[in-house]
Amino acid sequence: MTKPIMAKATAVWLIDNTVLTFSQIANFCGLHELEVQGVADGDVASGVKGFDPITNNQLTQSEIDKGINDKSYKLQLKYYAAAEGEEKRRGPRYTPLSKRQDRPASILWLVKFHPELTDGQISKLVGTTKPTISAIRERSHWNIQNIQPIDPVALGLCKQLELDAAVQKANAKKTLEGEPSSDDKSRKLVSTSQSLEVGMSETKKPETVATPDVFIVTEESNQDTEEPIMDAESLFKTSNSDETD
Repeated sequence: MTKPIMAKATAVWLIDNTVLTFSQIANFCGLHELEVQGVADGDVASGVKGFDPITNNQLTQSEIDKGINDKSYKLQLKYYAAAEGEEKRRGPRYTPLSKRQDRPASILWLVKFHPELTDGQISKLVGTTKPTISAIRERSHWNIQNIQPIDPVALGLCKQLELDAAVQKANAKKTLEGEPSSDDKSRKLVSTSQSLEVGMSETKKPETVATPDVFIVTEESNQDTEEPIMDAESLFKTSNSDETD
């Protein structure tokens, strides 16, 4: 654990009860210095009650005194065995009430564009139940006609790093099982030699077609088969010569 639990509430308490600099508080709480300044001005975390880090075994008074005496000193978090592993999420993700209506749209987006994700992975990303995911997969959801797929990252239901990690894990699992992922299928390229062979096979002349020489008619055959053309003048001449004879 590298930062205190309830970081903003701890920052509120340190601002109200100590003279530590914004930089020291930001470094201890894992916040940005401008964010701490916003907390002090009341623009950020307004209405948040201060969380005492001393009574909750996250900081000691002597450590605060060191920071007050030396403005460049970085406060050290007190080791607290009970807080070990608090940063790891346990159970399903909590989704705020204002965003719960957006979960079906994000589920449809994940099912459509990342079919390799399992129901368990989608449940952890969005914070929903497996029956809801199955209903959207099978298009048996009561409101399926009105649901439009929307990226859960854009909706703020999960982070891009979490989505990328889940997709990579799903693709790695499919690779181990011997099934290529959808990305591998779409990016599969044909080698140059294979493409050239395909081109040659498409343009190669079939052997069953005869050569053009077989269909050529020679001049001699034309002369033998052609009959003499008789015009009117030559016809009358032959008829006159027969009468005189």
